[in-house]
Amino acid sequence: MTKENYTAQVLQYIPVFYIIWSDDLLSASEINVVENAISEDNTLSNEDKKQLKAWMDVKNPPKNELFKTWKQLIINSSVKLVEHETFPLTAFSQKVASYYHGEISFNNQIKKIEINLGIQPNHYNHLFEVHIDLEKKSLQYSPKTIDSILKGKHAETIDSFRAILNDPIFSWEVRRNKEEFRNHVLKQVEFLADSGYGAMAYPKEYGGTNDMEGYATIFENMMWADGSLAIKFGVQFGLFGGSIQKLGTKKHHDKYLNATGKAELLGCFAMTETGHGSNVRGIKTTATYNKKTETIVIHTPGKNDNKEYIGNAIHSKMASVFAQLIINGKNEGVHAILVPLRNEKHELLPGITVEDNGYKLGLNGVDNGKIWFNQVEVPKENLLNKYGTILGNGDYYSEIKNPNKRFFTMLGTLVGGRICVARAGLGGAKYALTVAIKHSLKRRQFNDSVKIQEDLLMDYPSHQLRLTPLVASAYVYHITLDKMMKLYCDESQPDKRQVETQVAGLKSIITWYANDAIQECREACGGKGYLLENRIADLKGDVDIFTTFEGDNNVLLQLAAKGVLSDFKAEFNSAGFSTVLKLLSSQLSDKLSTINPLYTNKTDKDHLYNPKFHIHAFEHRTRRLTYTIAMRIRGYIKKGIPSYQAFLKVQTHLMTLGKAYSTELAYKSFIEHNSTITDPEYKALFEKIGTLYALYEIRKDASWYLEQGYISGTKSKAIRQRVERLCTELRPHLNSLVDGFGIPEHLMTAPIAN
Repeated sequence: MTKENYTAQVLQYIPVFYIIWSDDLLSASEINVVENAISEDNTLSNEDKKQLKAWMDVKNPPKNELFKTWKQLIINSSVKLVEHETFPLTAFSQKVASYYHGEISFNNQIKKIEINLGIQPNHYNHLFEVHIDLEKKSLQYSPKTIDSILKGKHAETIDSFRAILNDPIFSWEVRRNKEEFRNHVLKQVEFLADSGYGAMAYPKEYGGTNDMEGYATIFENMMWADGSLAIKFGVQFGLFGGSIQKLGTKKHHDKYLNATGKAELLGCFAMTETGHGSNVRGIKTTATYNKKTETIVIHTPGKNDNKEYIGNAIHSKMASVFAQLIINGKNEGVHAILVPLRNEKHELLPGITVEDNGYKLGLNGVDNGKIWFNQVEVPKENLLNKYGTILGNGDYYSEIKNPNKRFFTMLGTLVGGRICVARAGLGGAKYALTVAIKHSLKRRQFNDSVKIQEDLLMDYPSHQLRLTPLVASAYVYHITLDKMMKLYCDESQPDKRQVETQVAGLKSIITWYANDAIQECREACGGKGYLLENRIADLKGDVDIFTTFEGDNNVLLQLAAKGVLSDFKAEFNSAGFSTVLKLLSSQLSDKLSTINPLYTNKTDKDHLYNPKFHIHAFEHRTRRLTYTIAMRIRGYIKKGIPSYQAFLKVQTHLMTLGKAYSTELAYKSFIEHNSTITDPEYKALFEKIGTLYALYEIRKDASWYLEQGYISGTKSKAIRQRVERLCTELRPHLNSLVDGFGIPEHLMTAPIAN
């Protein structure tokens, strides 16, 4: 049978039929998709439809001779299969038919078959003895435009900072002697301070620009130079300087902020203790007020009550020490006190003991140490007294009468540090992804013929599935962290409890994501990823600690979940617990009323790609987990179990809620931002990124959704296929997407990325 036996319209379908019958495994639902497409195709005559449907009989599939004819028609056309076209099979079919019949139109019904069956080039390119066009990248999207979307209103700040990082002092090299490494990082910090970046978040009268949002954006850029630089910079200006700015009053600002911002006064942030890592309220260091001498005595009472893992401990002259403030024999709770550590000759002052923590898994350019205090006296003016002060008569006074609220208000002022840590972790992930993807766009491996050039790593579906969702997540988390810092800096909202809840959860999922992404990138680069010169090895070590400092992620997730429950609790303070439980139950029932068999089995593209479905899925998970936790806690308390023990019993449940809440928050933040993109082409790109993130996250939690009856097995399978499909669709744009991160060429020093 030759091409004359087929109309142009039928000929377009031949590559499709050749593929779908190649494994004899067509399911009834897949046949239904093809039959519907044929029925709705207005370009086909009744005779065409009859011929095509005759080839759809499962009991009488096409004969081998017909198969060979189809294959020969395809080969003789000499048409290239372009993997990176948005709909490669439909475009390929159009070109084959056009070769024999002249120019014909793109067929949208074949596109529907390609989309709804999730047919991807890697599923069928081995069937054709045709040349496969392996273009390295697509230039459809400009990395500069993408970068400008990400930079937003901070473009000028970020661009000028990236230019600063072009100075030779920031040239990356392997450094394995910690003393030399630390001294070099100190010089980098001092260089940035001289350039005005140390004081950036401080008020103008203290050398700054009052730009806390801009300060957060430069953290990931610093990570591209060196992780140790980002952390030491953050300790000096964010934690030490930030505690003076946020917890101190004008007298402290006047005396210390200028010198701190210029790195003339080097300081550290002494909160964590060996025996009380994440439990700040339980720290043992004491700060006892002596009314006679009007001094505060700082003391380490026990062996494991020393300050632990304190960044800048070896270089600093002063510490912001968190201790239990004791006045007139009464413990007024945790407060921060400025305590000098060394004199002008850099000698330790009496009563101060500092011990080097030594070498670590990463961040060896940061001088971490342990600090002990033995009856060290400082003036009472050294108490950072914004939220609690010592009066002239020696009594304690605070406008916040509730000690719990006072404690969390103090810690809430330091939430910015958690945002910056998440930002730095994200910067590490972006760098690793850029290295891995650029490597995979050059490195070739395997094929089924020694005569043909090997395939690019990035053209393997497994490689796409490993890396593309991680790129999508980087975009979602970038936008989310921008929003969180904006909310944190909003002075019209003095109560930071909601932001603290949100940041606690986001810091957890983003720093875990960063670690997972960097590990995946290391493996995706094989042995090259293991070499120090390619930077991923150091990123692994540097970012690893982000999961446990500025708050252990497991603890922070519980904090986030308790914040969700507190909002829930506020609802029932006036209405009563049972009333609100009934209300929540009815809300869930309302949502579940839409979850009928038609909904749980709905697998069409328009539904699965619709943000309303994603938001519904995320909200349902968060709300359902909130309700079931509340019910469990109520049940335990009814049995007489103390509330603390009740919370312990639901601890893993709480962490699941914390993750669900954070994922929902991130996706909603991204969708909200997409509405501000005016260019329709880039808006569509960002929407596709958001869709991949949402479906990938829903897919990760598929077992829960299946258990709840929210999705069926059919829908779960469809979501998996959609994730793979989206990875294939974004494949041509991956180079533009990682270039869109904006990592300057002078910082992209990994040999395998160049």
